[in-house]
This record gives sequence, structure tokens and C-alpha cells, in this order.
Amino acid sequence: MQRIGLTGGIAAGKSVAARRLAELGAVVIDSDVLAREAVAPGSAGLDAVVEEFGYGVLGADGSLDRAVLASIVFTDPAARARLDAIVHPVVRRLSAEREAAASVTDHGAVVVHDIPLLVETGQADAFHVLVVVHAPAVLRVERLVRLRGMDRSEAEARVSAQASDDERLEVADVVLDGTGSDDSLRAQVDELWDRLAVERADELAAETP
Repeated sequence: MQRIGLTGGIAAGKSVAARRLAELGAVVIDSDVLAREAVAPGSAGLDAVVEEFGYGVLGADGSLDRAVLASIVFTDPAARARLDAIVHPVVRRLSAEREAAASVTDHGAVVVHDIPLLVETGQADAFHVLVVVHAPAVLRVERLVRLRGMDRSEAEARVSAQASDDERLEVADVVLDGTGSDDSLRAQVDELWDRLAVERADELAAETP
């Protein structure tokens, strides 16, 4: 099994790369999806979040109001650290379960861990290949304002809450350019997939007596 870490700053294009890898046959484990599962209604994770931040973070239906919680944690690093301490261990457990299931199904699977905070959580050395989708912070702020309708101050806070561009690039094995079109990024993913296929074939040949 080949384990790939995929990361990138918010609005860099990581989701485009992840979708293309899934289309090509990778098993993509999306940490954002798992983070939502970790605080789903009725979960111990949601109970812990409410205990930490109060009932004001719940919506009328009893589910987590992610916008309210974001307004708290993205302006307060200490609050964000408390939230991470609740959610991240659950996400890692769920991720390990998904990977184990993929391995049972296909011993030669390519498993891509899509982790926005991969660098921030100290997982840079945990993968065979670490792929970073890169777009400069100033461009990502503009995308958040233009495409997602965020206030500039909120967009800047979201970007600043993550690792810097230099920190991600420093640990990258592969850098994909996220500054262009989605088609351009998908083409880069295709090239990467072809290289990974060659590497897998070489490894199998080396193991064959």
C-alpha cells in the first residue's frame, strides 16, 4: 500500500487535486469529512465541544453551528487549540480505521490522506510521499473574498491560522501549482499519478525474485 499525504492552504486548490486522485483510483481519506463526523449530532465529540464552548455553538436543530464556532476559534489561538485537542484525536482514529479497511480490500491501494492541517499537526514524516498544492497566501485571500464571499478580515484570519507557505513548501516531496486553472491542476495530478505508477511497478519488480 502506498500512503500519500495531501495538503495545501485554504483555497489553494487541494480539493480539486483530491477529487482528481479519487477519479484516478486512489482511496482518498478526507480529514474535513472525518472532522464533521467527529462532532456529528449524538457524538461524544459534539458533547465535548459544547462542554468547552457552550450551547451557543449549537444550531436550532442541535447540530454544530460551524460558522459560530469558526468565529470563535479563528480569532483566538487558545480556543482553536482547545478545539483541536477534542477533534484531532478522533479524526486520527477514524483515519486509521479507513486506511486499514482500504488495505484489507486492496493490498496495493494508493491511499491519499487529504489533511488541511497536515503540517500544523506534525504529520509531515508520516507518508511515503507528501504532496503540497501551493498558491501564495495573498492569492488565497483574494479567492476567499471573491469566490466564497468572506470579509477580507475573516479571509486573512483563516489564512493566518494555518501554516505559512514556506513551512508547507519546506516539507513537500511534490509541489503542485494551484495558481492556475482547475484543468491545469488536474493535468499536474495526472502526471503525478503516472510517476507514482512507475514507482510502484519498479518496487514490485525489485521485490520479485
